[in-house]
Amino acid sequence: MDLVSVVLEILEGRSLGAAVLELLVLMVPIWVALFLGVLVGWAWKPKWANLPGAFSEGSVVSSPPPPDSGRESIPARAISGQTLSPLVPALSEGSGNGKSSSEPHATISNYSLAKVKYEDSGLVNYVDLVHLCRLVEVKDGGPSWIHMMDRSTATMSYQAWRREPQTGPPQYRSRTVFEDASPELVRDFFWDDEFRLKWDNMLLSASTLEECPATGTMMVQWVRKFPFFCSDREYIIGRRIWESGRSYYCVTKGVPCTTVPRHNKPRRVDLYYSSWCVRAVESKRGDGQLTACEVLLFHHEDMGIPWEIAKLGVRQGMWGAVKKIEPGLRSYQQQRASEAPISCCAFMAQINTKVSADYLSSLDNDSSSSSESSEMANETRESKEKNQLGKNISKLLIFGGAVILACSLDRGLMTKAVIFGAGRRFGQIRR
Repeated sequence: MDLVSVVLEILEGRSLGAAVLELLVLMVPIWVALFLGVLVGWAWKPKWANLPGAFSEGSVVSSPPPPDSGRESIPARAISGQTLSPLVPALSEGSGNGKSSSEPHATISNYSLAKVKYEDSGLVNYVDLVHLCRLVEVKDGGPSWIHMMDRSTATMSYQAWRREPQTGPPQYRSRTVFEDASPELVRDFFWDDEFRLKWDNMLLSASTLEECPATGTMMVQWVRKFPFFCSDREYIIGRRIWESGRSYYCVTKGVPCTTVPRHNKPRRVDLYYSSWCVRAVESKRGDGQLTACEVLLFHHEDMGIPWEIAKLGVRQGMWGAVKKIEPGLRSYQQQRASEAPISCCAFMAQINTKVSADYLSSLDNDSSSSSESSEMANETRESKEKNQLGKNISKLLIFGGAVILACSLDRGLMTKAVIFGAGRRFGQIRR
């Protein structure tokens, strides 16, 4: 049958307004259902939807790969353009100020060895050091930090900030100052899993999976207790410490591990980053002596629960959890003062890769220009991708709605033809 004659037959004895009204009445519930489906889908989207790409076995879980000019991409969050060449003058062979020469340490004196360690370290490497340094200096290019808390006791002060990146979970930054504590003691305290089990009541178990006596790099497995409505969480953590003078850059992050099988309970947390800088600062007594210790912590993780609920829990329980740290630290001080044997983790905490202060300052200088250009390129590319994606989604929704409406009607071939034609026409207008 000719298309024109079909149109005349369908519209015969019916006004255009009545036909349009009937179509609108039929389309409203379908479009409402479609809108609710899209809304629910985005509200409960899976965890992988937040990630920029799939992870290979050797990739860093918490670090998406940024672009680099003429080189293979290096996985690191919020760092771009950092290449291997600045590592040449990186490494100092000095023993460090204020630290006993009897402590074990790792040094690298030439470019080839630095390159080997950089490329072979599948857990924690110099890119992570760069990232932590930029976080400490507030030069990572991320969103502004929002102040959350400012509390103190007689021998401890605590400040906390939060920020929310466009993708990924909320990020937290804190500054804690312990009076009458050395940075070496605090470094060992946070690394000592055996002693942590005594003061951290959220840590159910901790075990060492791998360790490198040359660099101090470790892979550990944690199981942490969660509230009754959640299963406990398992963490596979890679960690390493760099030393510059009496400042210690301690990196811990989630790493892939195929030797430990996954289980439903406890649930494994893949996206995990918790790193800190420990250094000596002046006491609040104002005597000019560096007898206090400052800890700058940067933390984020995807625990597998809605981020808004996680934010509420952090906000309500932060200070209560922080207050438990100092009694544990003072108890650790007493134990170390008694010259009791130290644990294996505490011994590994003393194996640090030494870097010079000049190298740390050069990291920002070398990476600032390249990161600015790459960030501009990223923004331009993301803008184009979002525009194209928006156009495609609009066309898809319009055409999909037309398909749903046409398939839900039993009004003959012409009704469906009209609906398909209208959908295609609106899709072309959206261009």
